[in-house]
Amino acid sequence: MFFLKKLITFFILPPGLFIVIFGVIAYVGRRDKRVFVLSFLSGLFIYLLSIEPVKDFLLKPLETKYSQPKEVYGDVIVVLGGGSYNTGILTEDSLKRILTGFVLHKRLNVPIILSGGSAITNLPESEAMKSVLNELGVDKSMIFTDVNSRDTLQNAFFTKKICEKYGFKSIILVTSAYHMPRSVMVFEKAGLQVIPYPTDFKMDKKYTLYSYFPKMNVLQDSTKAIREYVGIIAYKLNYLFRS
Repeated sequence: MFFLKKLITFFILPPGLFIVIFGVIAYVGRRDKRVFVLSFLSGLFIYLLSIEPVKDFLLKPLETKYSQPKEVYGDVIVVLGGGSYNTGILTEDSLKRILTGFVLHKRLNVPIILSGGSAITNLPESEAMKSVLNELGVDKSMIFTDVNSRDTLQNAFFTKKICEKYGFKSIILVTSAYHMPRSVMVFEKAGLQVIPYPTDFKMDKKYTLYSYFPKMNVLQDSTKAIREYVGIIAYKLNYLFRS
């Protein structure tokens, strides 16, 4: 009964619902080869991106490139924003990043740079992250904010300006593991000395039968991985044409 309840739940809610709809369209329109193929492939594509083994396959090259060092030293901790809502509440990615930055700050007692502007919200991400650090008791004099950046390139640009102003040489870069390869690439190209400290790992690695049921959070993580690959390619092409 428990398994049946789970099975029904997975397929009456997105993305399972979309898979069912495409399956129905494929069945009803099976006489038209184009309709059948397009509907079948669309449903299959959503299904694959919504299951944990495929999500991990996409994330693995990104999340295994850097691991958390046991010993870490640097002049300043740089935390990259991962999104926030108009209410000022941080998204899951941002919250995990800022908590990791806080733990490092408590361990090393070095300043923190919060980088993130208001790309799609009214409140800059860095201000929302700063509020969390203030609640946790971090001295305001130890927090620097970049409220202007809207993407990773601008994160590096404005972070470098802060580092030059205050004489920070080496940065401990904190961001989600899937986002770290592109971030290191961009920050090093900007001329910064980077010590990667990834967090917010999203790979499951161990699977059960339920790992093959479609889930919306898995689809979201697969989308993040694909977006990173697109971002890496776009950055490399941009650098190639500029040089």
